[in-house]
Amino acid sequence: MNTTENLQQLKQLKLHGMVRSYQSVLEQPVNKHPESHELMAMLVHAEIQHRSQHRTKILLGSAKLRYSSSIEQITCSAARNLTKGQLAQLADCTYIDKGENILITGATGCGKSYLACALGQQACLMGYKTLYLNMNRFCERLALSKIDGTYIKLLNQLEKVRVLILDDFGLQPLDQTVKLALLQILEDRYQYSSIIIASQVPVSKWHEYINEPTLADAILDRLIANNHRLELKGESLRKKTIQKLN
Repeated sequence: MNTTENLQQLKQLKLHGMVRSYQSVLEQPVNKHPESHELMAMLVHAEIQHRSQHRTKILLGSAKLRYSSSIEQITCSAARNLTKGQLAQLADCTYIDKGENILITGATGCGKSYLACALGQQACLMGYKTLYLNMNRFCERLALSKIDGTYIKLLNQLEKVRVLILDDFGLQPLDQTVKLALLQILEDRYQYSSIIIASQVPVSKWHEYINEPTLADAILDRLIANNHRLELKGESLRKKTIQKLN
């Protein structure tokens, strides 16, 4: 069987990583071609890498992250009240398998959403299905699903997301539908998947924000039971960026 047939069959089997690797080998002089067992190992490794990268690309695309931020881009300092140890503890994503939540609070512009998206990107890189929604979009999707009869379908879809990011929590009143949906989502995910919430409102004020004691107790009990709390401080990063540009 000649090399052209080999390539054609690899393409038919959709082994695209192997195709690229095999082509790169064929471009080299014959005396530099690897032995058969080395070639096989090289092709298998290339296919594994290709599939991993392809899956990551799909996960990042479906996550719809607001910012293309990464863990490496996050600034840790005493002024921000964020340490390298805290970030490293979350970077390995073991919190997801433990079903632990991350609650990020702080003033406007301090980098809450940026950090949440960096954690979301890291989750995608580690192979976890992730979804970013700000609360306005979250409420809109819930309201629409109630109208078109896809409410249960939406809850089932959200249940399959291993990391759900809810941004701008606390900026608008929650109606009964949203409160009940949030409780159901937390119940579905409890000790199985994670929620990352970014909010200007301190956690101590969330009970008051939900504004319904029974539901607030149930929601916060599931949300705060296993959580990592990051209370960012410091000046607005947006203002600093604008000042630099000026």
